[in-house]
Amino acid sequence: MHAPVLALQETSTRESGSKVHHANIQASKAVSDIIRTTLGPRSMLKMLLDAGGGIVVTNDGNAILRELDLAHPAAKSMIELSRTQDEEVGDGTTSVIILAGEMLHVAEAFINKKYHPTVICRAYNKALEDSIAALDKIAVSIDVDDHATMLGLVKSCIGTKFMGRFGDLIADLALDATKMVGVDLGHGLREVDIKKYIKVEKVPGGQLEDSKVLRGVMFNKDVVAPGKMRRKILNPCILLLDCPVEYKKGENQTNAELVKEEDWGVMLKMEEEYIENLCMQILKFKPDVVITEKGLSDLACHYLSKAGVSAIRRLRKTDNNRIAKACGAVIVNRPEELQESDVGTGAGLFEVKKIGDEFFAFIVECKDPKACTVLLRGANKDLLNEVERNLQDAMSVARNIIKNPKLVPGGGATELTVSATLKQKSSSIEGIEKWPYEAAAVAFEAIPRTLAQNCGVNVIRTMTALQGKHANGENAWIGIDGNTGEITDMKERKIWDAYNVKAQTFKTAIEAASMLLRIDDIVSGIKKKQAPGAGQGPSKPQVEEEGDADNEQMIPE
Repeated sequence: MHAPVLALQETSTRESGSKVHHANIQASKAVSDIIRTTLGPRSMLKMLLDAGGGIVVTNDGNAILRELDLAHPAAKSMIELSRTQDEEVGDGTTSVIILAGEMLHVAEAFINKKYHPTVICRAYNKALEDSIAALDKIAVSIDVDDHATMLGLVKSCIGTKFMGRFGDLIADLALDATKMVGVDLGHGLREVDIKKYIKVEKVPGGQLEDSKVLRGVMFNKDVVAPGKMRRKILNPCILLLDCPVEYKKGENQTNAELVKEEDWGVMLKMEEEYIENLCMQILKFKPDVVITEKGLSDLACHYLSKAGVSAIRRLRKTDNNRIAKACGAVIVNRPEELQESDVGTGAGLFEVKKIGDEFFAFIVECKDPKACTVLLRGANKDLLNEVERNLQDAMSVARNIIKNPKLVPGGGATELTVSATLKQKSSSIEGIEKWPYEAAAVAFEAIPRTLAQNCGVNVIRTMTALQGKHANGENAWIGIDGNTGEITDMKERKIWDAYNVKAQTFKTAIEAASMLLRIDDIVSGIKKKQAPGAGQGPSKPQVEEEGDADNEQMIPE
């Protein structure tokens, strides 16, 4: 009796699920179409108005998507992908979105044919495992100490960026900076912390060619008493403090009752003696430069300048950490605990220079710095911001190679090889999963196809020629030169990609596509705003009829 009703309910659930699938796929495709034109060296730029009303001109996938404000949850999820990729490996932010969009696009046909999403996801996961295995096969190990090879690799990775024309400059800066801050962990492992120990300082003015990596640190501060303190010291002894060099104020509000007039003088004398005592403890170690993160009183400034010590106050904690790494000093919390070993003697020069309208302090020519500053010069702020974004990508690539020194071919050659391998393997897969697996193989071709589109060559001819060369497996390194659109050997043109970046791109894209395919309902938890004046009187409890439940729209338009 009840069986037909049950069947009806099941069908309606499946239909509503497929509607959500289609909505998710459309939203994801829309996001991937936005940044499709920014892939490759001949890509277009996007001009964006950010939240503060400023202008951003870039072709970095993550920078573009970060500025977008999209309402659809699936589109927001796609934007997160790009951010994850940027934080994890720092490159491939555009590729990951294009690949995820294409994976969902090819899955749409199977959703229409009433394939269950779990079947498609199973096939995709199998394709991911096989694609990583294919990557391992074509990967080539390189020597990290070979400067020319490393330079070529970083150049090819940032050749797709806006700063590609200054490739040598940016690649040199990135390589020098990452090699400087690399720390050996033993067992052949190296740790390179870009965020903590490499500071990018952007100073408008001058030319791009004036940019350089400093063997040390620079920061936007001047000495406390410019007339009395030295602004240039050779081989300085540097002392770093994390405490105020001034009279300690009480934690709570303190009232002192003075009976005699002389007591006031006694109190002031106590304060002075306290500060003098502090300064004597510091001066005992004969430093040339004292830097503190907190305040420094006028009296302390007087004692220090009298002893010929230059002082800098209220420095950022992150900058202080970098100075410690650069000159070998230890940050001290209490002057009483100072030791001879806490004084940093690794720096060759302390100097305060005026650049433009501002003073910058330089602690440079360090012996073995484990922190550095990249000084960028350029015409205006927009240009410098774009250079910084590209430099961050270049440093990430250099870090990835130092961590895992393996290369794969660029120019879409890797994707075509993986696609050809998966197509061959699909014939050995039994059952219904064979078709989604084959579709995943075709989806990998989206990267070389987009490259060809952005070069302005005949896409169909180029793709057919490339597929032909990869189908018989003659050379895995055949791909597209993004500048000219020619089909060439990537080894000869030195167009390479880091193995880490490619593997992460494949994993992130396929796993995200599988997650979005598994979503069969979107329920909004946002309360609708009431019109003013509504809801004044006592509201009647509403009873929902069976007919209303189906007609109600769950997703806000």
